[in-house]
Amino acid sequence: MEKLVYDGNNAIFGRMATVIAKDLLKGDSVDLINCESIIVSGDKNLFAKRIQAKRNMGRGGSLKGPKYIRQADRLVKRMIRGMLPRDRNKGREAFRRLKCHIGSGNLNEDILKNAKKFKHNIPRKFSTIKEIIGALK
Repeated sequence: MEKLVYDGNNAIFGRMATVIAKDLLKGDSVDLINCESIIVSGDKNLFAKRIQAKRNMGRGGSLKGPKYIRQADRLVKRMIRGMLPRDRNKGREAFRRLKCHIGSGNLNEDILKNAKKFKHNIPRKFSTIKEIIGALK
């Protein structure tokens, strides 16, 4: 069991999330830093509308319905949860080993220097998680 640290700065979300999900299912614990600067390809308004539609779907009461978060780290963690088989025990255990942080979190300088960075080609039309959160409010 290894502790891995990934840097989400300018990383495309889907490609990054598949790598993180595989590491979690292998048994490693993962810390993800800079969640607010992760890139999502496409139009931010369409993405925000999709989240709003899911949020409005369950308006039966305050305790019902799908809850979508307005904090960047919790939204990213929720989105990575969709790539894990949480109906099985190994998926639930893997999700518990994931920690997402805004900025660098409270991690040591030595750990932050060894953080793995993603090098993706940035798409023409993209938005960051921070912009999507801003469009939700």
